[in-house]
Amino acid sequence: MSQKRTYAALAALAVAAGSLAGAGVANAEQRTGGGHGAQRPAAFERTATYPVFQNRPAGEDAAAATVAEISAVSEDGRTLVHTDAAARRIGFLDIGDPGRPRGLGTLSLARLGDAEDEPTSVSVVGQYVLVVVNTSASHADPSGRLDVISLRDRRRVASFDLGGQPDSIVVSKDKRYAAIAIENERDEEATPPGGEEGDLPQAPAGFVQIVDLKSISSPTGWRTRAVPLTQPDGTALPVLAAAGIAEPTDPEPEYVSVNGRDQLAVTLQENNGVVLVDLPTGRITKAFSAGTASVSGIDTVEDGRIDLTGSITDVPREPDALGWIDDRYLATANEGDWRGGTRGWSVFDSRTGKVVWDAGNSFERIAVRHGLHNEDRAEKKGTEPEGVVIAEYRGVRYAFVGSERSNFVAVYDISNPTRPVFRQVLPATNGPEGLLPIPSRGLLAVSSEEDDAETGVRATVSLFRLGKGTPEFPGVVSAEDSTGAPIGWGALGALSAVPGKPHQLYTVTDAVYSPTRILTVDTARQPTTVTRALTVKDAAGKPVGYDAEGIHARPQGGYWLAVEGKTGTGNQLVRLDRDGVTRQVVPLPADVAAGLGGQGFEGVTATTDRHGREIVWATLQREVATDPAGVVRLGRYDVEADTWSWFGYRLGSTATPGDWIGLSEITVVGDRLAVIERDKLNGPAARVKRIYTVELPKSASAPGSLPVLAKKLAHDVLPDLRATNGWTQEKLEGLAVAGDGEVYAVTDNDGLDNATGETVFLNLGSGKKVFGRRG
Repeated sequence: MSQKRTYAALAALAVAAGSLAGAGVANAEQRTGGGHGAQRPAAFERTATYPVFQNRPAGEDAAAATVAEISAVSEDGRTLVHTDAAARRIGFLDIGDPGRPRGLGTLSLARLGDAEDEPTSVSVVGQYVLVVVNTSASHADPSGRLDVISLRDRRRVASFDLGGQPDSIVVSKDKRYAAIAIENERDEEATPPGGEEGDLPQAPAGFVQIVDLKSISSPTGWRTRAVPLTQPDGTALPVLAAAGIAEPTDPEPEYVSVNGRDQLAVTLQENNGVVLVDLPTGRITKAFSAGTASVSGIDTVEDGRIDLTGSITDVPREPDALGWIDDRYLATANEGDWRGGTRGWSVFDSRTGKVVWDAGNSFERIAVRHGLHNEDRAEKKGTEPEGVVIAEYRGVRYAFVGSERSNFVAVYDISNPTRPVFRQVLPATNGPEGLLPIPSRGLLAVSSEEDDAETGVRATVSLFRLGKGTPEFPGVVSAEDSTGAPIGWGALGALSAVPGKPHQLYTVTDAVYSPTRILTVDTARQPTTVTRALTVKDAAGKPVGYDAEGIHARPQGGYWLAVEGKTGTGNQLVRLDRDGVTRQVVPLPADVAAGLGGQGFEGVTATTDRHGREIVWATLQREVATDPAGVVRLGRYDVEADTWSWFGYRLGSTATPGDWIGLSEITVVGDRLAVIERDKLNGPAARVKRIYTVELPKSASAPGSLPVLAKKLAHDVLPDLRATNGWTQEKLEGLAVAGDGEVYAVTDNDGLDNATGETVFLNLGSGKKVFGRRG
């Protein structure tokens, strides 16, 4: 039974980043709602995560790249269609049951044109799928087409030459028009005269295509109309030049959205601008620059530290996606491209072109608070908010903003367009690209474009449903530090009870971050909350970075850390005092260290008898080379005698190529030792995520011996992980029995390195339930 969290309390962590008159900027998170007795707002709960490789054609290698980028849905909301540029096809899913999406096969674009044709976007009108296809031979020779596919039999019923390389497509609410951004994107390796590599301008210029859908029952009668964004001779349109567009002779339109008055909004991402077009006439009615922003309180240095003291100054927003909030206000996701990106999103008044609200640092801080900060992107564009869509559910208008690099979608109530209120975070798999509201069914679909079978990162379509239940995510958030910034956290690979504090746990960051920090976690808060961070120091009192894989809080004060080395000799037990200062380092015996590769210590625990004699127990993850195959060592370290003895634990086996089974945690439970045994598989391939117990030896083993302890299954955690309806996490690594007797487990999110970044924090129930009466 995975732990549920009261959503009213999550609302207490909400960001109500308000606006100032004119061009409002929210540089700090503000709280709204929450508290005991507060009415629980509606929330989106994940119902399923579908790996799109499972929908591949018969006979295709399961490891072949197949992605889900942009999605659309049939008018009855039951058939989802997505682009798959990697495999040059579109995919179809039956989402009639949101809890059990079912693959309906794919349509290869090679059947419709050439094997190298690439779908870039998709929409649905009536019984037809509108697929825009990039057929370009090169950046200098762009081309594309619009294919109209019957949803019933997947036959192409019409095709239109678009005259350039298309990016996105949108259909107007009245179904009279479709509009397509013809980007004719720049070559990042080309150097224009007088410029630098990748600079603008690079001919030919992009434009907009309007498709008149005179009759949605007869696509053969549709007609296209081009809306040029430059003069016939290639010079700049006065309206774009006057707006301060960066390079108006090369507009490069990126994304399109239509309001209820058939006004088209188009982003010019590389040019940091927005253009408005009247669809009935094809006339440009306005153009404006997205402007610049200065943002403070963010992480701008890739150094292994989540340090929210950095800033950026006068950076172009360079919006990617945009969406009409109503017929006046526009929202933009300010991903950035080559010169910009402001790590948030903005609301513009389309009448004036002015910013009326800006997320400032709050979007990045949402990522930090939820353990989704991607340190590898700190020096670049941070969270990279790429997508934004607007939809109304049950009379409430929401904005959904997707973070490409931190793998989440933030949900905002935008009932007041100039004062968005943050409501919740939805976890996604890697690279959420397509955000698809399906309000008629209370659903949201999120399609992800990252796919790498070798690292276990697979593209998916995730479904969320609006309800009044309690979301599984987040399991952990962080409180604010003394400066008002959220405490940075991630890679929670170890747990320990806090002596004397029945509702608190300790965890510790591993090598993903430096210096090492011990985090205090309060399970009485909802969600469970990181409330304090203690920096670990070396013997000289200087901050130090350990690859800490295990932690034990000593009743007599201080901590033991199990530190994993890159080589066998780097593995050590480290004793810290109350202030986190290193007071003792215990190396592995030389003969054991010599038999280890890169996988050593993974967990640590200890017992102290009534006479104060302390015995430390530590587990290795994998076998020592000289030991019997399948037997891993549990180490017993007698602190007073400064001696090691060893016991064996027999691992399960796996038949999956490239997989292995190992241990990742150890803790004392009454008269037994509990360990986590797991495989290295994730997603639908995951098989072994279990807690076993062995008898706690009463004395040391004989020198040179390795007696194997009999193990007993206490709890299979795999069903708990799968019950989240997300991507089943690989690294189940933390286990502890808190002072209140509850058993907790946590997954290590690897700091988003080849991982979704989602942390699953589980309350498995009472120790008596999990381990039996002796627990």
